[in-house]
Amino acid sequence: MSFHIDHFLIGLDDALRTVFAQQHASRPNPGLGQNQLQIPLSAEEKKRSAALMRVNHVGEVCAQALYSAQALATHNPKLIAQFDQARIEENDHLSWTHDRLKELGSRPSYLNPLWYAGAFALGFAVGKIGKDAVSLGFVMETEKQVEAHLVSHLKSLPLTDTASRAIVEQMALDEAKHSREAMKAGGVDLPAPFKLFMKLSAKVMTTLSYRI
Repeated sequence: MSFHIDHFLIGLDDALRTVFAQQHASRPNPGLGQNQLQIPLSAEEKKRSAALMRVNHVGEVCAQALYSAQALATHNPKLIAQFDQARIEENDHLSWTHDRLKELGSRPSYLNPLWYAGAFALGFAVGKIGKDAVSLGFVMETEKQVEAHLVSHLKSLPLTDTASRAIVEQMALDEAKHSREAMKAGGVDLPAPFKLFMKLSAKVMTTLSYRI
């Protein structure tokens, strides 16, 4: 019983820290110094950048939930270590996007507690129902979709918003690395219907968090 209570408390602590606490990155923010170099953004450009960075911040909230849930669901120490390391790097993204939102005079999504809960439930279910290879496959597909999403944002962000663009570029590199690491660790390709479900779920999340 104590084992389950301990893990429940760890999961709860992770959730509260992710959604409500100020995050601290382990790496320098790629956007630092860019504000002094870039051309001032118009009000409309600031609004568009803020909406896109809010979506990216939500993605990192979900990443924390997914990795936390999958680490709790598996009994494989090597896999737990891999998930924990990826979560540290994703926490950098969480911190960077949060800081950029403040610089743009904006805020995170009001729905972050909902996004975290949904992502945690999905990650834990995949970790418990599937084998480790399936869990790693889920990471592979998640990171591939996130990378594609970030690349699309580079096409949408104002060219003069060099701070946001620097952050998103580094995030995309990290997501690609996480996908490769999951594949090397034995991740398997997921069925097409599940990939489609993931894309549709992400579409709902990004559409709502762009505005709310």
